[in-house]
Amino acid sequence: MTLRFIGIDPDTKTADSPTVWIDEERQEFVFQGWKAGPELEAEAAAFEVPGHAVGIPDDEGVFRIPARMAPMIREACDAIERADCR
Repeated sequence: MTLRFIGIDPDTKTADSPTVWIDEERQEFVFQGWKAGPELEAEAAAFEVPGHAVGIPDDEGVFRIPARMAPMIREACDAIERADCR
């Protein structure tokens, strides 16, 4: 796995640290965020998407990152779409 660091929450002090990376080899986004509380996780698990089972598979999770990180997510999208990552 080859992770490329994109950015960290600009409001991060010394503990909380939502972070964005891309995995150049696998062409995937990697996000670190806050674990969803039980209410948010239950709401997400109950959400129905046509063609998909209701619930959250054991190998997946629900997490939150702040909207102020949108520029980093855009940068990650641009980076993963560039030819140098393929």
